[in-house]
Amino acid sequence: MASRISSYWNLHKFTILMVLASLLFYTSFAYDLVRTDFIKLISLFFALFFLCYKLIQFEKWNFNFLLISGILFRLIFLLVEPNLSQDFYRFIWDGELVLSGINPYLQSPDTIMENGGILLANAQELHNGMGSLSARHFSNYPPLNQLLFAISAFLGGKSIMGSLIAMRSIIILADIGIYYFGKKLLRYLNRSPYLIFWYFLNPLVIIELTGNLHFEGVMLFFFIWGLCLITLNKWLFAAIAFACSISVKLVPLMFLPLFITYFGFRKSMKFYIVLGLVILMGVLPFYSSEFLNNYTNTVGLWFSNFEFNAGIYNLIKQIAIKFDAKPWELIKIYGKLVPYIMIGFVLLLTFLRDNKKMPILISSMLWVLVLYYFLSSTVHPWYIIFLVGLSVFTDYRFPLAWSVVIILSYSAYENPEFKENLGFLFIEYFVVFGFMIYEIFKLKGVKLLIRKN
Repeated sequence: MASRISSYWNLHKFTILMVLASLLFYTSFAYDLVRTDFIKLISLFFALFFLCYKLIQFEKWNFNFLLISGILFRLIFLLVEPNLSQDFYRFIWDGELVLSGINPYLQSPDTIMENGGILLANAQELHNGMGSLSARHFSNYPPLNQLLFAISAFLGGKSIMGSLIAMRSIIILADIGIYYFGKKLLRYLNRSPYLIFWYFLNPLVIIELTGNLHFEGVMLFFFIWGLCLITLNKWLFAAIAFACSISVKLVPLMFLPLFITYFGFRKSMKFYIVLGLVILMGVLPFYSSEFLNNYTNTVGLWFSNFEFNAGIYNLIKQIAIKFDAKPWELIKIYGKLVPYIMIGFVLLLTFLRDNKKMPILISSMLWVLVLYYFLSSTVHPWYIIFLVGLSVFTDYRFPLAWSVVIILSYSAYENPEFKENLGFLFIEYFVVFGFMIYEIFKLKGVKLLIRKN
């Protein structure tokens, strides 16, 4: 036994030391970091990304080693409150409302606190913690997400930390599911299964999902599971999985038209009917005459009122300001145009691209998401995790580069007024656009070379 341990140490001592160093950095990130300390934040993040790159480079075929490492990195965050996001207060609030039989889409937290008619566990602490922006709006989280919040609140037993542990457990299990089904999908696509570790060991994924309790990973789990089911020709179960994905986060709705060319018209209609019925079943417990209006208005705010880490919108805004345009009017006009641009782009990819093969279908989804985030006026770091997940099934790696440089957006929190640093935003998008353009021309050149030969 001792000789086996000694032999394993001799073979893997450098990568074991890398894992130990990563554990120390994640511990520092989780327990000894405030988001206003931007220098420490980016230093730890870039160090973790370098170690992630080296671990995959040296141990890419040692699946158990990398899987266990990724799980250990996540467990570091299990017993600590998120330090980069306060959204978890709203998650627990909504979960407590659902447990109490109260519809979270019908009353804002501010209204509930002002009326004083509903007693929730830790109500004052949750209300104060979620911040004024979240507190004055209705919930914008889809029904399955609400169910997960309620389960977490129930398992937490009226304890905020208990609810956090429950949510983290769900998110970690979802990431393990992504690893499992992601490997299967990569094998089906005839791609190296180790590529899934670019998602599973990615520091942005670990910090923003397990650390800061965002549910993009749960959405992605159902989505990748759905893609695997499609490859097995189990389209009925795939429709249920996609419906669950949409019921966690609405983003996959954009991809639905692409299935018309993949399945064909008749089969896609059956797929949409099953998917729609499952979504409807999730909505019915929350439905009322006010539900649809409140929910659509709240979701619409992300297009026409909020802005953070925007790419193209920021460029347009800086140009428009020089012509004395009013930013608050500009974002409303811009927010109304973006959905139409996205609908047009999705329809072009649906009818002008051959999406009958899974690799091309996933590639089309990637480009839909890329354009959406380029055009969005709000791009929080955890948003692009879906993009990172999709990229491992394609030949494009610029989303991985984005997952490195998007951490620069946290420079806004260094300023007491949360003012964004345009210099850092320029660096971020310069890297992303530069890497993307390079890969487009590189892959185009490779395809031309293959055709000639």
